[in-house]
Parts: sequence; C-alpha cells; structure tokens
Amino acid sequence: MEPLSRNISGHYALEKKAILALCSSHSGYSIADFARHLGASIPKVTRIIAEMVEEGYLAELGKTESSGGRRASVFGFNPGAGYFVGIHVEHESISVAVTDFPGNVLHMLDGIPFQLEKTEESVRAMCREVNSRLGAIDIDPSKVSAYGVDITGRVHRVTGYSYSFFISEEKPLRTLLEEEFGKPVVVENDTRAMAWGEYVCGVASDENTILFLNVGWGLGMGMVLDGKLFYGKSGFSGEFGHFPLLDNNLYCRCGKTGCLETGVSGLALHRLVVEKLSEGRTSVLSPAYKRGAEITLDDILQAMEKEDVMVIECIEEMGATLGRALAGLINIFNPDLVIVGGRLSVTQRYLLPPLRSAVNKHSLNIVNNDTHIKVSRLGKSAAAIGASLLAKDHVLHM
Repeated sequence: MEPLSRNISGHYALEKKAILALCSSHSGYSIADFARHLGASIPKVTRIIAEMVEEGYLAELGKTESSGGRRASVFGFNPGAGYFVGIHVEHESISVAVTDFPGNVLHMLDGIPFQLEKTEESVRAMCREVNSRLGAIDIDPSKVSAYGVDITGRVHRVTGYSYSFFISEEKPLRTLLEEEFGKPVVVENDTRAMAWGEYVCGVASDENTILFLNVGWGLGMGMVLDGKLFYGKSGFSGEFGHFPLLDNNLYCRCGKTGCLETGVSGLALHRLVVEKLSEGRTSVLSPAYKRGAEITLDDILQAMEKEDVMVIECIEEMGATLGRALAGLINIFNPDLVIVGGRLSVTQRYLLPPLRSAVNKHSLNIVNNDTHIKVSRLGKSAAAIGASLLAKDHVLHM
C-alpha cells in the first residue's frame, strides 16, 4: 500500500481525508456516526468505508454496545496502515520516534550520535542515518507517510525555514529534508513539539488550554490554546525566556539584558553555581573547581542527586524566579494546565515547591485555583513523539 499522502485521491478524496481526520480525534466510529459528521448518506459512507478498509487505512475495531437489536460495526485507524517518524535534533545527537496511525508509539530511539551542521550535506547525512536506523528496527521507509523534524530556536513551520540551521535563502530546511526522505516533512520548534506530544499522549488529559515550559539550556514555551498549537502572527510565539522581567543587567544570548532566561535556564543555573563556587561556598563540586576542571551542567545535576546544599539553593532560587514569571502567565491565560518539561525537569523535587509558592503569592487566587502544574510524563522523548504526531496531523489535513 502506498503511504497516505500519496494515495488519497479520486472521487471520494475529500470525504476520505475527513474520515481520517475524525479518526485522529476518536478511537472509533460507526458508519452512522461518520454519516452524521460528514452530512452524507449512509449508503455513500458505507461505500467509502468499504474502500478504505480494502485500501488498508481503516479496520473494524469491534461492535457498538446495544441494549437490543443488531450491533453496528465500529471503524478506526488500521495500525498497519503506515508510520510517522519524529526526529528531535539536539547539539550532538538526534532522537527518533516511530508512531502508527492510531498514535501509538512503536519505537523510541534516544541519543543517536549525530552533530547536525549548517550544510546541505550534513542534512542529507542525517536523513540517511535516520533511515538506516529505521531499517535496523524493521521499519520500511517506504511505509512512512511523513516525517516531523524539531529543532531548537526560531522555526517557521509554514515556510519550512529554521533560523538555527539556516542553509540558504533559496532552499529552506524542509525542502532539503523532503528531497532526501521523498515524503512530506514538517519542521517545527522543539518546544512546540514537546507541548504537542504532552497534549496528545502525555500528562494532559481533558485539558484544552496548556502552557508547556521547556526548561533546558535555555527557556521556551509552547502553547496549546483551545486544542490548537498557537504560533502568533509571524510564527515565533513562545519566547518566554526573553520576557524582560529581571533587573540583573546580565546580557542574554539574544543580546538584550534582563531576560528571564538569564535567571531561569541551564545556562543560569550553571552561572549561579560557578559564582557561588568562586565565592568559596562548600560543595561536592569544590575540589574539581579548585583544580581548574570544567564544571558542566551534568556535574551540577549529579551534585543535586547527592543532595548538595549549595546546588539545591541555586535550583530553589531559580524556581522562585520562574514561579513569579509563571504567575503573570496564569493571570493572562487562565490555563487548565502548566507542564514543566525539558532537561531541568529532573530538578522538580527542589524546583517545584518554590515555584508553586511564588505562583500562589503573585497570581490571582480566582485565576490559579483551576490551574494544575505538572511535570512532563514523556520526558526527553516528548519532542520526537510530538514531531511524529505533528507529521500525522499535517498529512491528515493537507
């Protein structure tokens, strides 16, 4: 069977895509349900469903419950209809998630060594590496319907340009990826991919308004508002880390001073710890610092696991700062759920108590009473899973 993106055509193409879109939001429908949603006759829908079962996109999932009479068949995605692949690009590695049409995560390959460079050849090499890894787990690339690639920094999903991995004016990153994969590709910001992954199959349940905070080396935010990812006018929404909140005169990576990211991020935590070490504070990191060894973020997180008091103080300071900023967001958006994710979500034991205390102190009680704060369930897999789900969403609505 050809992948979905290449095969839905003909007289009933629009109806078939509408049926697949319905299946993406519900586990199964009867023919009468499909007919009601499409505003079409039951005989017509019966013919379309029969074709889609024969083509392999739908399967009978069971029968409806009934208090009497004949039970109707329920149809939904055929798990074997094809695959969607999400690729999360980090500084020195990539992670790959494979999902099926119902949205089940079939495979998760974390930490594949690869350093993507700003060259066409490097992009093509990454694609070959991904397809090689898929072959190793018996995933036929010809059965992949679409790929999703998420990258840190500013990404314009509509044009396909990544301004972190900018190749040329003439050829956006998405075009290169589609040339190499031979399939539709969605290019997305990593934080928005994480937000979507958590919204669809992570810690979110029935919530429709979600703020996802990606606390990593930097600080970003993904927003799901009324069930849809929010991009803003230019497609660059969510730059929470560059909110001008702090009066610290510290230069941010963006070139401005006082950005929230200078107080809340892996970069900020590293700075705080090194500053205290330079002041002579006692820590399990002190011996390494005194002999001139480089102190990495991994070293700091390992010190936290050893309950290093100085490191914990730095994390708590960061949590209080993030909570004050989050209180403002809660006052503005009144969200159902705030999710804390990213690399520093592992600090939750020490980060969340001061964060929640600051939220309670600085936000309006009538607003924050209905807002829950949770930690990411998908963890480091959130971005790749979210990218694969965005690829599926793109194909079903293209």
